[in-house]
Amino acid sequence: MAHDSATEKQQPNFEQAMQQLELVVQEMERGELPLDVALGKFQEGITLARSCQRYLKDAEQQVSVLAKDNATLEVLTTDESDSDYEF
Repeated sequence: MAHDSATEKQQPNFEQAMQQLELVVQEMERGELPLDVALGKFQEGITLARSCQRYLKDAEQQVSVLAKDNATLEVLTTDESDSDYEF
């Protein structure tokens, strides 16, 4: 279990994962890597891409919840009965 929490602490945030993914893609696009290294980089890229997808999915869900909550808010209006309060 201690190993799992150590792994979680080392997991990059979205921006870090995107930067790492861009570096992996650049390395692979040069076409100079031996096959075994290229396969390892490809696997690393897939892992990073999935991590980014999870971050984006989580962010999308949070935005959806916030938008839904915002849609249920009532607009405050002032009418004559509220004349005692100044906004």
